[in-house]
This record gives sequence, C-alpha cells and structure tokens, in this order.
Amino acid sequence: MTSLVREPHSVQTGSVAQALGTDVEKGLSLTEASDRLARVGPNELRERPPVPRWRRFVRHFADPLVLLLVAAAAISLVVWILEGTEGAPIESLVIAAIVLLNAALGYAQEAHAEQVVAALRAMTETSATVIREGRSMSIPARELVPGDLMLIETGDAIAADARLVREVSLATGEGALTGESEPVSKDVHPVERDTALGDRSSMVYSGTVVTFGRGVGVVTATGMGTELGTIAGLLETVEEPKTPLQLELARVGRVLGIAVVAVAAIVIGALLATSEIHGTDGLIDVLLIGVSLAVAAVPEGL
Repeated sequence: MTSLVREPHSVQTGSVAQALGTDVEKGLSLTEASDRLARVGPNELRERPPVPRWRRFVRHFADPLVLLLVAAAAISLVVWILEGTEGAPIESLVIAAIVLLNAALGYAQEAHAEQVVAALRAMTETSATVIREGRSMSIPARELVPGDLMLIETGDAIAADARLVREVSLATGEGALTGESEPVSKDVHPVERDTALGDRSSMVYSGTVVTFGRGVGVVTATGMGTELGTIAGLLETVEEPKTPLQLELARVGRVLGIAVVAVAAIVIGALLATSEIHGTDGLIDVLLIGVSLAVAAVPEGL
C-alpha cells in the first residue's frame, strides 16, 4: 500500500486529513475502516514465499558428503547387479537408509525451528490504539489503515507512518530506521519538502519507538508503503548470505570429501598393486573395500 499523500511531512495537518478522508477528532467510521482494510490489505511487510516442503527435503542431499554416500550406494548396487543379483543389496540399502534418515532428521529440525519462530511471532504481535467513530479502541496493528487516527504514548512501538495532529513533549527513537542514536523531538508543524527523513519532525514512522511524551497522528501509509516497507522491498533483492558456521561446514565438507575419495583411491590402487587379483570377483572385492572405507570415513550428520 503506497502513501495516499505525497510528502505529508510538508503539508498542513488539515490538508492531510482532508486528503485521507478522515476526521481529526472522531477518526474513521468502522465501516470505512473495514472497507479500506479490504482494499489496501493488512498493515504488514511482505514476506518471501515459503519454500515448498519437497524442495526443503531435497536440498539436504545437496552436500558433498551426502553425494559421496549416494555415489557409494550406486556403486554397491552396480556391484550387486554384476554379481548376479543374488540375495538383497544389503550395502546399498543400508547406505540409502543412512542418507534418508539424515535428510529426515535435518528436515524435522528445520520444521521444528520454523514452528518455534512462528509461535514467537504470534506472541509478539503488536497492537495499536486508534480513534474510530469518536471512540478509543485497541486493534491489532495489522488492521491499521491509511486515515486512521492513531494514539501513541511513551513505550509504544509505532506500527505505521503517521502525520502528527497533536503532541505533548513527544520524542521517538528512530535508530532502527535512520541510525540516529538520540531520541528525536517531534511537533505538528510542517517542514520543507526536501527535508531528510531523520529531520521530519512532523512525522512518526513504522518501526520506531516512542521514548517520551504522547501524541495523535493520522496514518498516512501502511505495510510496504511505509518507509520501513521501502527498505524491506530493497532487501528482497539481496540474496540471504550464509552464516560463518555454514561457510565453514561447507568448506570442511569439501575437504573431507576430497580426502575420503583420495584415500579410497590410494587404498584401491595399493591393493591392486600388491595383491594378486584374479578375475572380476577379485576386482569387485577390492572395489567394495574402497567403498566401505569411504562410507566409514564420512561423518553423515555433519
């Protein structure tokens, strides 16, 4: 939802209220607020679409060590076929079970972590106090709409961008938005159109906190239309970086994978050079020894 008023910080309060079709004393009607919520959507930042479950499960196989185990299972299966498919391919089944169990464990851990985060998010959902039809009421912050008359006081987390209508010794902490460490004093007087964001004293912004005083403001923008939403929109194009732990584990996995393949190759080469290998059965036995060594050396749960 984009702001319905351009540069509200530079416009008189009455003009902002008129443009938003609201009364600076009574606020919006309940019907109008409901209609606007249906039209502009909830007051929340857009989230990235969730990754499908099957893709989250499959990505647990995209690891050098896991791929090494998959290759070992494939080799064991080929050996079983070459030997005449007698009995069951025990080695291949065991390795496949290990890989699947590891992927299932990783998927379950991720799912549990997501459930915990969702529960915390539900516990920390903010509310806002508004005046509608002349009555003060508390509503979920996601139900704020442009034109709402929002009441704020010390300690409140501001849930939407708003043009101040009234204030008493009001100051807000805007560090999350502008990086300013000191509280910023606010008043109702308009400022120049080209005033920097941190100096727009006639506005309060989503994502900031009231550090002192109290005030009343007309909501001018919600959701992705807020200044915080603009920043969030820019961040959507940035690829989420891996943590140092993830980078180090990936490096260790690559090194271990190369080392395991090298050691298995050396052992196979040494056996072929020092032992008397007769026929296909002997070659298969040596190959199975190399595969067994590789599987034993891989830390599956890394």
